[in-house]
Formats: sequence, C-alpha cells, structure tokens
Amino acid sequence: MPKLWDETMDAHRRAVQDAVLETTVALVAEHGLASVTMSQIAKEAGIGRATLYKYFPDVQSILIAWHERHVAAHLSRLAQAQDQAGGPVEQLEAVLRGYAHITHKRRQDGEIAAFVHRDQHVAQAQQQLHSRVRDVIAEAATAGAVRDDVSPGELADYCLHALSAAGGLPSEEAVHRLVNVTLSGLRPPR
Repeated sequence: MPKLWDETMDAHRRAVQDAVLETTVALVAEHGLASVTMSQIAKEAGIGRATLYKYFPDVQSILIAWHERHVAAHLSRLAQAQDQAGGPVEQLEAVLRGYAHITHKRRQDGEIAAFVHRDQHVAQAQQQLHSRVRDVIAEAATAGAVRDDVSPGELADYCLHALSAAGGLPSEEAVHRLVNVTLSGLRPPR
C-alpha cells in the first residue's frame, strides 16, 4: 500500500475514535452511565453500530479508552514542561506547577470520575507521576536546592498530596500560591 493510504486510514481511524470518545463522554455526562447505549453513541457520532463495535465492545471500554488518552496527554505535558525548563530547580517548579494546573482544571464529573478512577491504568499513571516528581526532586536535592533530610519519594508524596488540593481552589492565583507554599516546604532547613 502507498504511504499516503496508510496515513489516510490511520487518520480516519483516529477521527472515528475521537468522535466516539468525545460523544460518549458528553452523553454519559448528560444522561448518566446506565442510560447510554452503544446505539445512541453510534448515532450521535455519525457512524454505524457495526463500525462502533469494531472499535469498542461496550460503553465502559469507551470511557476507559477516553480516560487513558486523557491521562497520557497530562503525563506528556508534564514531561514537556520538564524538558523545556532550565536546570533542576526550574524543572521541579515546572512539573509541580504543571501538575497543580492539571489538577485545578480536571473535570469534576462525579459518575465518570468514579468509574474511570477505579481502573488499573490509573494506578500505573499515578506511579509514573510519582516517579517523575521523585526524580526531579532528587535532581534538585543533588543541586542543593531541596532538602536532603527526607527521601525524594516521601517528598514526592508530600507534593502530590498537597497539590491535589488545587482541584478545589477558586482561581489560578490560588493555585499559584499553593505551589509556592509547597515549594517552600521543599527548601533545605537552615
């Protein structure tokens, strides 16, 4: 097959999957998980039911796929923020600010969140996040900018738990203050 055809087919598959994922999330948010059917999703996404079943076996698998993609995008943004920052201190700040911002903007759909957060991919994503924060803390500690009397793993726990509060804050300014307070807790003792 010519390369162009492969790219076109891949683009078509991505477009169909994108439509299905976004349509499903919108329908579940509007009607509730138990009320949404595969027929509804196919109709709203503008595809046939048979096509939908080629991609996904049920509504739950669509929501899991949507969330996996969503989480992967968040992790990618954090990696990119770290890569674009200067030294270890700037990288630490970029990762923590990025995480706080993601937490602040995260969807608060109760039913969808409750469903997708019990899946195994969430535990794997949390481990990846923890590892990234732990590693950037360790590098900043090696540079003398972060306390070394507490292990990087424990400090990562501290940061992630503290910054999870960003989800309930009313403004970006409040999120910024929370990150500053969290960073101050990482400074070496005098």
